Amino acid sequence: MSSLSWSYVYGNLWARKLSTALTATGMMLVCFVFALVLMMAEGLQHTLGRTGSPDNIVFLRKGAQTEVQSTLSREQASILASMSAWATDQQGLPLVSPELQVLVNLPKKRQGTLVNVVVRGVDTLGWQVHEACHIVQGRTFRPGRSEIVVGAGVARGESGVRIGDRLHFAQRDWQVVGVFAAGRSGFESEIWGDEGQLRQAFRRDDDSSWVGRLRDGNGLDKVLAAVADDPRLQLQGQRESAFYAAQSRSLAQFIRVLGQAITLVFSIGAVLGAMITMYASVAQRTREIGTLRALGFYRRDIVLAFLREAVVLALSAGLIAVLLASTLQSMEISTTNLQTFSEISFRLILTPWIVLDVLCFALVMGVIGGVLPALQAARLEIVDALRAF
Repeated sequence: MSSLSWSYVYGNLWARKLSTALTATGMMLVCFVFALVLMMAEGLQHTLGRTGSPDNIVFLRKGAQTEVQSTLSREQASILASMSAWATDQQGLPLVSPELQVLVNLPKKRQGTLVNVVVRGVDTLGWQVHEACHIVQGRTFRPGRSEIVVGAGVARGESGVRIGDRLHFAQRDWQVVGVFAAGRSGFESEIWGDEGQLRQAFRRDDDSSWVGRLRDGNGLDKVLAAVADDPRLQLQGQRESAFYAAQSRSLAQFIRVLGQAITLVFSIGAVLGAMITMYASVAQRTREIGTLRALGFYRRDIVLAFLREAVVLALSAGLIAVLLASTLQSMEISTTNLQTFSEISFRLILTPWIVLDVLCFALVMGVIGGVLPALQAARLEIVDALRAF
């Protein structure tokens, strides 16, 4: 005799609408949390992964992990700029950018608490070196003035900085004259100003990093070898895109591990809920199970029928969770970058792999929650089942 049909499975779930809905809701909430965690990690990696260009090399002091930790002297910057590996602009100037990076505290307008924001000092060529960055509102800062431009993420974020605002840091008032976009990369969570003015205000003689655009994209190894051979340059270099992508890994991994731990705890409750529902179903359908066995259905047919119910319940919950999570892709949130201790804004991103992970997670919950009740149903003897009230 063939196994029980899917219509039998759907009919049993529909017959117990309330318990089905409650169990599915619990599973859906767990899957929703799981999806959000994965979307946060993906959004963070996507944002920092898009920061920087593969044609640029960023140099830091040897041993430094971030730009905030690094110092680079003016002499070292001059030596790097004199290399012939760099692309040039229309005037023949090498496309290089000595940069200063510091952290400042900005108040959140709603909570009134402070948040760390990166302030980056660049010169006029910095815009060409970072070609993805461009002004979208207002204008750029003028060299030699206490003017700044803010990234679109800073303007949209909780700090709510607008053109015309004055920010006070480094014992100066800085006029916000523009907003710039950077393809939703990490640069949009920064504030940019004139490198010379920022060094003077922060009383810094040295820069934090140095960025150069390669004339030949394949010339990275030659440049790094030349820097390593020069004893005056105690520096380490890396493609700019790879440098920022590496910064996202530790935070993304932290979010995943923390989120998965929380999800695991919640999933235990969801699995227990599904198990209780399926056990109650077995108790209510004892005579029905006996009748099916008397009609010639095998024990494995009973097991498969109950497992199908649990799997359908779980996958339905997973699909609803994915649909709800997909509506949050336009949401922008911010968190602290564990590498730089600065605030970074990013969007939640739902990918096909995340959808697959959520559905697989839901499937595992369904199987675990349904296997024991299914085995109990299959172990019922025909005579005892038919005698049930």
